[in-house]
Amino acid sequence: MIAEIKKSAEQKMAKSVEALKQDLGKVRTGRAHAGLLDHLQVDYYGSPMPISQVANVTLADARTITVQPWEKKMIPVVEKAIRDSDLGLNPATSGDVIRVPMPALTEERRKELIKVVRHEAEAARVAVRNIRRDANEHLKRLLKNHEVAEDDERHAQADVQKLTDRFIAEIDKVIAAKEADLMAI
Repeated sequence: MIAEIKKSAEQKMAKSVEALKQDLGKVRTGRAHAGLLDHLQVDYYGSPMPISQVANVTLADARTITVQPWEKKMIPVVEKAIRDSDLGLNPATSGDVIRVPMPALTEERRKELIKVVRHEAEAARVAVRNIRRDANEHLKRLLKNHEVAEDDERHAQADVQKLTDRFIAEIDKVIAAKEADLMAI
């Protein structure tokens, strides 16, 4: 029982860190990467679809993403989705290819993005702490129902705390790397 609780908590904490990494992938630095547009949805015959399922997204160079919709009539729809997104990008269409240049980040914009990154990190830390709380409540319930000994419950809580500390340190490391990436010119 205790091993299952610890394993479950560890898996959930790892998922929280992975979710943070995915969220940080959407925060753009000065460089272009194809994954930047992954979360954008376009209206494809009445149903929302990710851009990657209606177009070929590639990198032209370090500062330009090219998007080539598979159907010509999707070009204005995809372009509008990119323009209306929260990424602050200004796509330009030339023929059947949409070019998305990455504007250089100003110092002010970098600081705003760091605030966003720190907010994401805090949300991830809260998620990890909530998982710890749930695991500890589960352990207390086992103790209350006399399914485990007090010592075992105390040791298990200490192990859950060690897991929490490890994943919060990992979150801090991910955030530090992202902040360094944002501040690099």
